[in-house]
Amino acid sequence: MSTSSNMDEGIERMNQAAQHGNIDAFYIIIQKDVKLLKHTDKLPFLNTPLHIAAYAGHIPFAMELMILKPSFSRKLNPDGFSPIHLALQNGHGELVCRLLEIDGELFRVKGREGITPLHYVAATECHLDRLEKFLEFCPHSIEAVTIRNENALHIALKYDKLEAFRLLVRWLQKNWSQNSILWKSKVLNWQDENGNTPLHIAVYKNQPKCEIRKYKTEMQELALRENLVYHYILQAVRRLLLYSGVNTFAKNSEGKTAGDILAQQNQIENREIKVMLRCVGALRAPSLPKVTFYARNLWSMFSSLEKTRMHCIGEWTQISDDRRNMLLVVATLLMTVTYQGVLSPPGGLWQDD
Repeated sequence: MSTSSNMDEGIERMNQAAQHGNIDAFYIIIQKDVKLLKHTDKLPFLNTPLHIAAYAGHIPFAMELMILKPSFSRKLNPDGFSPIHLALQNGHGELVCRLLEIDGELFRVKGREGITPLHYVAATECHLDRLEKFLEFCPHSIEAVTIRNENALHIALKYDKLEAFRLLVRWLQKNWSQNSILWKSKVLNWQDENGNTPLHIAVYKNQPKCEIRKYKTEMQELALRENLVYHYILQAVRRLLLYSGVNTFAKNSEGKTAGDILAQQNQIENREIKVMLRCVGALRAPSLPKVTFYARNLWSMFSSLEKTRMHCIGEWTQISDDRRNMLLVVATLLMTVTYQGVLSPPGGLWQDD
């Protein structure tokens, strides 16, 4: 039998051990061929033993492989999925957490079409109860985009996963101080391949799912109720977006703002969103100010100040407690001297000259 055939047979036996989560059998196989794992790692687009264990939900076996071959965790199988993608798809949330405990960056590994595990959660709303924990392991996974330049917010709105969208925006609001307000603004105002921000998509979604009229059957009444529930949740999502710092003046590749998109729709339900857009000062494209020089300069100044602030915060958190206490004492003394100098200037408060 050729060396290649022996290798293929060894890989097949190794995969069977992974399918059953049998660690002892796995070690017996690699003892017979110590180069088997190394050879497997060199093959592109392969279902590694870690892929198989993740698919089946065998946590101990997966943890053992993360010790022996952590590089398997980033490999894609022929379908374009990493082990963590497969674990999510098959409902193994605890296994995902265990993998992220070892390497949090796995939550931003891109599979087919650039879809990360976070994108998958946003598109399906699976494991929403663990979403915040997943993001704790890899906060910057929120910045990852697909081949269509969509981030997780775009995807949640695209697939009508409004609860996932609300959780993502709430998480951004809660965590901006740990990163930067600029980082939050970048995510909220990110534009996809068509130049649409999440606000553009939320307004596009204003089209009703079904026509509202008098329904005669129970199924039609259920459809109406579902449509109304969807409408009210979507209105809440838009309100959340508008009051989270989203840029209401942003134009997509067609030159349209959110106000332009809304103006092209004729639904009765538009009244509430029109009021919301008006309250935050949103304008249609023809009404936008032509001169943007001052706006650009102000944004540049704000960016510089914000970066300086975040740098100072970083420096402050890194100094020792003794030095920090000393600086606070000095600052207090300086403020006291200044305060006394204002109240008691030389010659007193009343001077003829």
